[in-house]
Order: sequence, then C-alpha cells, then structure tokens
Amino acid sequence: MRKFTSIIFLATIFCTALSPVANCAEDNKWSRLVEESGKVLSEVQQMPDQSIPEDLLRKASGVAVFPNTISAGFGIGGKYGQGVIIVRDKNGNWTPPAIFTIAGGSLGWQIGGQATDFVLLIMNKRSIDGLLQSQFKLGADANVAAGPVGRSAEASTDAQLKGGILSYSRSRGLFAGVKLEGAVITQHWDGDEALYGRPVSAESILMKNIVKMPESADSLVKLLNKYPYKK
Repeated sequence: MRKFTSIIFLATIFCTALSPVANCAEDNKWSRLVEESGKVLSEVQQMPDQSIPEDLLRKASGVAVFPNTISAGFGIGGKYGQGVIIVRDKNGNWTPPAIFTIAGGSLGWQIGGQATDFVLLIMNKRSIDGLLQSQFKLGADANVAAGPVGRSAEASTDAQLKGGILSYSRSRGLFAGVKLEGAVITQHWDGDEALYGRPVSAESILMKNIVKMPESADSLVKLLNKYPYKK
C-alpha cells in the first residue's frame, strides 16, 4: 500500500510540473482529440472518389471535425461527440483549433449505437460568427446541406450555393454527405482550458490570435495547407 501511494504521489508531482492548470490525463485527452481530427480528415481525403472536393476545401472559411461521435437510440436516436473547429484568418492562414461539442439531432430511424465521424465545411464568415455564440443549431442558425463527394467542381459549386455549412459523415467505412439538421454545437470551455493551459474562449482562439498552435494540430494544419484559399 505504501509503495502504491508513493507512485501516485510521484505521478501527481510530475503532472503538476507539466501543467499548472490541467492534469496530465486531461491534457493528453484533448491533444489526442486534435490529433484524431487530423487523422480523420486525412483518411477521408485518401479515399478514392469519396473524398471532399478540393475546390470546396479551398473555398471553405472553416472546418469542423467530430471524431467518434456516438449515435444511439431505439427508434428516434440522438448523438453526442467532441471535436475541433479551425478557421482561416484574414490572411487565409489557419488558426489554432478550438474544442466544441455536438449533441442532439437525429439521422432518422435507428436501433442500437455506432461511432460516426462528422466533418463540416463552414463556407462563410456569417456561419463562423454564429458558431461563436453560446449555442448554434444546424438548420436553424445556419443553412446546412449534404456535401458532395468526389472531384467534381460543378457539384461543389452547386452544393456551396445551398447552405452556409456542408456536412459529411463516415460510418463503417462509408463516407458521404449527410443533412445534419437539428444538432447543436457548443464551445467546450474546459477542453480549451486544458489544451492551452489557461481559460480562453473559442472566439479568442479563432478570431484574436492569442494562443500558439499546439503541436497536436500539426498534421491537421499540414493537410489543410494543401488547399490554399480560393475565393
């Protein structure tokens, strides 16, 4: 018992030394979430004829990725997940990511549960401003449309005209556009505080450039930089 207590004590000191605000487990949790978001988008873009059109990524003002969102229910189901939102600044460069949650809304009749990756392309600044409010409901606070897949520029242009946000989902290996109405997106204050080591709002992260890009976002930013901004 004494040996076990000593191990816990030493681990506590080690974690406190690394982060004065959040413990090690929490810090790793949110860093892993950022890394997983980059992994999801990378895997999607490697899918032949099922990837997000490059033209849309070049025109997007922001990107949201919610890995492993749990969709469950008997009959009318719901969902809950955590993910990141990253946006372009006025110079077209990507900002550090902010942590958000997605909850509610149904994909229709379903039995049981499954983990689904969601990717949202935010196509205009108005939708980004909406996301920075206390709660943002897809389909009510901004138009949302199922995004096209593949490399068709014509399809991309048509979809872009339909809504401020284009939504996609990946489940059981299938990646496709999905009309994700009714889901509510909310800033995760604790996640942002743990990731950046101090209390900070999503608006400050995405719009005011007051935090440094975390190393966990390297792969996500590197991938998005392959698609320079295009008006």
